[in-house]
This record gives sequence, C-alpha cells and structure tokens, in this order.
Amino acid sequence: MATTTLPPPSLVSADDFLKLHGDDSGVELVNAVITRLPMPGNNHGVICGNAYHYVREVVKGGNLGRVMCNDSFVRTTPTGVRGAVVSYISYSLLPADLPTPVGAITPPLELVIEVRSPTDPYKSLVDKAYEYLSAGVTVVVVIDPETESLGVFRLNELPIRFHNGDVVVLPDILPGFAVPVAKFFE
Repeated sequence: MATTTLPPPSLVSADDFLKLHGDDSGVELVNAVITRLPMPGNNHGVICGNAYHYVREVVKGGNLGRVMCNDSFVRTTPTGVRGAVVSYISYSLLPADLPTPVGAITPPLELVIEVRSPTDPYKSLVDKAYEYLSAGVTVVVVIDPETESLGVFRLNELPIRFHNGDVVVLPDILPGFAVPVAKFFE
C-alpha cells in the first residue's frame, strides 16, 4: 500500500489571514498556520452565551466599554490571530467616539474569555491564554465545562482556579462583576 506525503501547510501572516478570512468563524491563525476549529456543540454555545451575558451586563450597566463575542478576531502576534469567545475593551483604551475596529482588534484588551470545547486539550487553552496575555490582554478566563470550573490567568502570576460554589470577581477590570461559577453552566 502506497503512502501519501502531504505538503507542509503554507505559512501565513496575520495581515494575509485577515484578508482571506476576516469574516470567517471557525478558523484561527496559530503560528502562521490556518487552523480550522470543529463545531463544539450546543452546551458550549450556552456557556459562551452566559459568559457574554454576565460581562455585557456589567459593562453596559456601567457604560464601561465594548463587549464582543462570536469568535471576534484578536491579533496576538504577527503570525497569530485568535477568535475570542468573549472580549472586552474599555472606553479608556478605545474611546466611545471611535468605531470598533474592522477585522482583528489588536491588544491591549482588558479581558478575553475562552470556553473549552470537547475536543480541546486543556494545555492548548493554557497556551492560548498565555498567547493572549503576551499580546497585551490583561486577564484571560478559561471556562472548562467538563469540570464546571474556570481559571483566571494574568501575566507573571499563577492562574487562579474557581470551582462550583465560588464567586468570580475581577474588580480591577470590571468593577461590580461578581458571578457565581455555577451560573456559567446553567
């Protein structure tokens, strides 16, 4: 039986990726390689919607900034563009009178939330969290439906793990944000 050798993937810059896939979802650029993401399913969508809802409620209630969702692109490196489940940027970083950027937003951003898909190894989300942090995101929250827990990541700090029964607060970036972990999974 003959084996087939596939050519290596073409390496792509963030700018070229955005020209080709600026309106796509389900794709990211990881280390210059276009990566297709599998559809994670309904439970994942519920958790993503809950995360967006709780962040947006605080941001809009306090007129603090913009909340984006649905895999909005975040430029992380010259060869990296990630699709954040939820992201938040304050009016102090992007004033209300300026339009939301078209294509990918370039950090700094205050917050990015990712939700672990059934096919995601946990290590890949930890790596993704640190990629966001290295790009200038202040806080990354990784929600894990399998364990009904979440991790809060900050640059140069150990991640903090929250479990069912805990309340997540982010007073430095979202004053008034206090959400019981269980609420993300309802």
